[in-house]
Amino acid sequence: MNELTIEESQKLNELTVEQQDLVNLIREFVDKEVLPIASDLDHRDEFPEELVEAMKEMGLFGITIPEEYGGLGLDLFTYILVVKELSRGWISLSGVINTHFMAAWMIMTYGSEEQKRTYLPRMATGESRSAYSMTEAHAGSDVQAIHTRARREGDEFVLNGQKMWVTNGLRADMVMILAVTDPDAEPRHRGMTAFIVEKTPDVGEQPGLVVPPQLKKLGYKGVESTELVFDGFRVPASSVLGGEGMIGKGFKQFMAAVELGRVNVGARAVGLATCALEQAIKYAKERDTFGKPISKHQAIQLKIARMATNLRAAELLVLDAARLKSTGARADLEAGMAKLFATEVAMENAAEAMRIHGGYGYSQEYMVERLYRDAPLLVLGEGTNEIQHLVIASRLLD
Repeated sequence: MNELTIEESQKLNELTVEQQDLVNLIREFVDKEVLPIASDLDHRDEFPEELVEAMKEMGLFGITIPEEYGGLGLDLFTYILVVKELSRGWISLSGVINTHFMAAWMIMTYGSEEQKRTYLPRMATGESRSAYSMTEAHAGSDVQAIHTRARREGDEFVLNGQKMWVTNGLRADMVMILAVTDPDAEPRHRGMTAFIVEKTPDVGEQPGLVVPPQLKKLGYKGVESTELVFDGFRVPASSVLGGEGMIGKGFKQFMAAVELGRVNVGARAVGLATCALEQAIKYAKERDTFGKPISKHQAIQLKIARMATNLRAAELLVLDAARLKSTGARADLEAGMAKLFATEVAMENAAEAMRIHGGYGYSQEYMVERLYRDAPLLVLGEGTNEIQHLVIASRLLD
């Protein structure tokens, strides 16, 4: 684990003027445009079209894409700050850009120059939207167990298999796909390849691909989670991420993106936990019992103190992991710790906010019921927290 000096620890919390201005812009957007309508959109399970258009105008779809490809050219740490603020409003909103961001990162990191020129400019504006697909019905945390096959036929690969829990799976016009190209490879991960798969957006059926109706979920409404069923879907050999020389390298490429995704999920958890704390404090000051606001009762104060302390610790873990990952260094230990702790804090803060609201917390009149339904996704996404324990222990014992 990295050891920080006192000076380095102090710098951890320092933001540049550009970063602070962007954070303030997103915070104002969330307060004015997102929070007033997020719960209504959630209850209707409605895609936030107008909010997404606003994010496009702010350049958020290309926030880390280099300026030479039309993006803002900002670093991972800045992106994490933005994700945290968006998630304070609604984690579904950050979900719209998260898989897009991971796909862009993979192309920037592993793609050929031709792939960068082809995809990144359209991704930067949000004209092209991407999904990221690795999970299958029988292969979640055990990625090496995937069955989706890409069989070579001349200058093409033919995809067959079924992917699950694909965020933006319907609306995206491209998907990063992990598939088996050599089923006899030992170890198995050496037979897996990453593909940039182009498809027609907003179409449930097209030659070789079916996108079934979106999955019904407890929370995380508004943004679609779908299956992708490939049955003879053809892609050119040029769609191999990084070119044909990268055939068999897909597992490592996807695992690097998952490491990034865990920092991402940690930031979303910090945003949700922040909202839960803010709503708890607001309600505690307004609600009177026994002749005084419940914020004056010691039991409520103890809850709020614990929520705020855990939130601060979670935030520091996430920022530490984001700083390290943005340098290009290995950060699986830090990312695992950040994801594990921050998501558990999100769960606890959502539950405590509901308890502080009492009966009203169970009502759709207040947004804490939405936070309570959204929080479990973060515990499960990008590797369950049980898997995070194993990742952390493995690195420490290595």
